[in-house]
Amino acid sequence: MAKQLNLFSGQVITTSLHTEMQQSYLEYAMSVIVGRALPDVRDGLKPVHRRILYAMHELGLTPDRPYRKCARVVGDVLGKYHPHGDQSVYDALVRLVQEFSSRYPLLAGHGNFGSVDNDPPAAMRYTETRLAAVGHEGLLSQVGEATVNFISNFDNSQQEPTVLPAQLPFLLLNGSSGIAVGMATNIPPHNLGEVVDGLIALIDQPELSEQKLIELIPGPDFPTGGEIISTEGIAEAYHHGKGSIVVRGVAKMEEVPTAQKRRTKNAIVVTELPFQVNKAAWIEKIAGLVNAGKLEGISDIRDESDREGIRVVIELKREFSPEVVLHHLYQQTELMTKFGAIFLAIVNGQPRQLSLKQILQEFLSFREQTLTRQYRHELEAAERRCHLVEGLLLALENLDSLIEILRNAPDGSTAKITLENQLGFSDIQSDAILAMPMRRLTGLERQKLQEEFTQLTTNIEQLRRLLDERPELLKSLKKELRSLKRKYGDERRTRIIYPQGQTTITSEDKTAKKSKEKILELTSPPDVLQPLPPVDEETVIEITHRGYIRRVSPKTADSKRNQTENKTAINIEETDDFITQTHNTKTSQNLVMVLKTGKAYPLSVADIPVGNNRSKGKPIITLLSPSAYKDTSINPQDLMIAQFLLSAFPDKTDLITLTQQGKIKRLPLIELAELTNRGSTIVKLKDDDELSFATLSNADEKVVLATSGGRLLRFDLNDEQLPPMGKVAQGSQATRLRQKEHLIGCVTLSIKGSLLLVTEQGYIKRIAMELVRGSNRGGIGISMIQFKSPNDILVGIAPAKPRQQIHLLTSDNRIIHVPTDQINLSTKDSTGDRIFKLKPDERIISIKS
Repeated sequence: MAKQLNLFSGQVITTSLHTEMQQSYLEYAMSVIVGRALPDVRDGLKPVHRRILYAMHELGLTPDRPYRKCARVVGDVLGKYHPHGDQSVYDALVRLVQEFSSRYPLLAGHGNFGSVDNDPPAAMRYTETRLAAVGHEGLLSQVGEATVNFISNFDNSQQEPTVLPAQLPFLLLNGSSGIAVGMATNIPPHNLGEVVDGLIALIDQPELSEQKLIELIPGPDFPTGGEIISTEGIAEAYHHGKGSIVVRGVAKMEEVPTAQKRRTKNAIVVTELPFQVNKAAWIEKIAGLVNAGKLEGISDIRDESDREGIRVVIELKREFSPEVVLHHLYQQTELMTKFGAIFLAIVNGQPRQLSLKQILQEFLSFREQTLTRQYRHELEAAERRCHLVEGLLLALENLDSLIEILRNAPDGSTAKITLENQLGFSDIQSDAILAMPMRRLTGLERQKLQEEFTQLTTNIEQLRRLLDERPELLKSLKKELRSLKRKYGDERRTRIIYPQGQTTITSEDKTAKKSKEKILELTSPPDVLQPLPPVDEETVIEITHRGYIRRVSPKTADSKRNQTENKTAINIEETDDFITQTHNTKTSQNLVMVLKTGKAYPLSVADIPVGNNRSKGKPIITLLSPSAYKDTSINPQDLMIAQFLLSAFPDKTDLITLTQQGKIKRLPLIELAELTNRGSTIVKLKDDDELSFATLSNADEKVVLATSGGRLLRFDLNDEQLPPMGKVAQGSQATRLRQKEHLIGCVTLSIKGSLLLVTEQGYIKRIAMELVRGSNRGGIGISMIQFKSPNDILVGIAPAKPRQQIHLLTSDNRIIHVPTDQINLSTKDSTGDRIFKLKPDERIISIKS
């Protein structure tokens, strides 16, 4: 942040705006990364979870104490350590209780804390909680300034720990997920017994190979069970810190009675679902596929789940094979899904992507430091007490002299000095002797003091050996880990199905197949699955103004499209986001994402999460390779400038790009046919330039450039005006700009079409393309709008398509939806129409078509 200015002394510090914005944003990003979204590798907790646990520890909510209202806990957390919204704290508390969210819940709950059907928990005034045994012993039993560092809270009224002295690597045991700025973490949960075995092996053999470690920790262990059927993703995640793990639910074939109970019919009974799959939404998805005719062979679906576990009965029609139907359920629903593992955590205040071995090593290093601090504190306390007891015993041995000194001393101070001079007591020992009650003179008390001195001497010797000899310290650590494993270890819930002939995960798992249809061959007999073609599902992609993306069913998209097309009036709403693009496609296709950095990245439609009207989807940037944003200072949410389906356009289609400094380029779309996850450069940029616009075009279309001064430049799309160039070319100069003028748009359009021009003060004008006089690239263009005010400027242009809307974003964060059919054609010299009312000082800042 900029230095604090002394305004009264006239002090002025000159700084450039982009430097200030960049530094301020980086500081904000790091505060989100370190202080909110990512867990610490040492205790596996985010700050909000750590504060909840510590606040409950201070309240004394141990496992042997009664439950306390969650509202009381949330109030303490807010008032002492976490001054944010109460609902966010309660949501974090709820996850710590939910057995289907955490493999080893750190809190115990009493009341309704939600379900796998995504039912919301009861309000915090109704639910109660306390620390679970594993959370209390594994995280809080040793908390104190002797073991971990403490810092002041937000108002310097309390002290809170920077990390909890975890005795187990909860980062792996319960996993973690979170989205920060430009990065995300998604760590799966693991089995406690297996992780402890891996830690002990790593203590015994610090150079233990990752392959040997994976044999001890074969894979994640999800709280909802399920089966892992592709081991390649596990190997990638454990070796490199990132991988895609295929998980499927557990299903069995049963014969269930018919409604008349005279006969039986085949049924698929699902007893376990993949981690984080919403059971109610999954059943609804199956019903929707059956009703749409995309999933055949199912006659009825019943949810017979209860407190004992999940049981979903899918009754089948007589003529259909259960294996075939199950195969289609795996293909078309979330009964089989991918868990995208990203082992990202905070290490020494910095986010790092770690391998499995590195996570365990970081925990062991932290635990060794914690034990050293604890043992040193215990040693100091034992030595102080031993010194004091030694003085008491020495006083009892010289009791006659002691009594004589006390009898003749005029006051306590004189007696203390005499004891120190004549009998050699220390200052602490003298104070203890003078405060010693008379009962300590009895024989029984003497015996107790002697036994205590012997015990203290033994403890001091043990503690010194632990601190001086590292093997002894590690032996103590292993003993502690084995004890915790006996108390809290349990059987693995998630089965791992290895490919035929394989019993472990190898570093180069070539037997596990990458493609989904190959993975499915592990789920059912080959003779049944061989004739089944891979499912290529029709879907609709929705992209929002803020860069979120989701998939919805064509039926849902058609319903919303009809509602939009039927709107013939201007609609103004106050919202942060809205849908700007939709693509009708299939799951086998790829989207191409064009970034301001001059690069393009592919995104598989199948990898886009399925959403609904209540979910806004996921940020596009999180679905791309990290290389898309790691080397740029641009906000990841602002990186996207264009998206299109590669397969939706013929080979003769071109990509027209325009940079901030006016470099225009024509790139044949065929150049992007072999796009990989690493991305590809589509235009070479100078250091101070960035890509501003990208649009697709055909040979019979015209290119139109617009400037903020209201000038339009139109030229033909041919080899003379704009010849095709390679991917690493910079492009040619597009137009000449006047002083204080900048480019605000680039579109391609047929000569028979029309354009919409939008000004900052809210004037909209529609003109026919024929009115824009043709020119040559690099020219000055022609003025096509008369501004009502000399302070007004042009902020955007867009093609005027029938039965469509344009979306105008204002400086007051309002969205104005304007049907294009409401705007009449104007002449060249008109000012346009102001068909909606802006607030005072409100202005249009951008448009989306």
